[in-house]
Amino acid sequence: MNFDFRKYHVRAINAQSDAEKAAINQELKDLYDALSEEEKKVFNEELQKFLMSQYKAIGDDYQALKKGGAFN
Repeated sequence: MNFDFRKYHVRAINAQSDAEKAAINQELKDLYDALSEEEKKVFNEELQKFLMSQYKAIGDDYQALKKGGAFN
């Protein structure tokens, strides 16, 4: 099983309103609620991996900006 968290992430970033963001979040919650317990385990593991990759990318970008003097 492979969940496309990036699709939801990009849609939420580009949402035009809080209502649209809420609808996207609800769509993801509905997907989760429809999963079996085993699928929920996989979903949670894949979500953690996705979140960690995003945190790492943000950290790498921050360090590159900091090293380049962007915060001086």
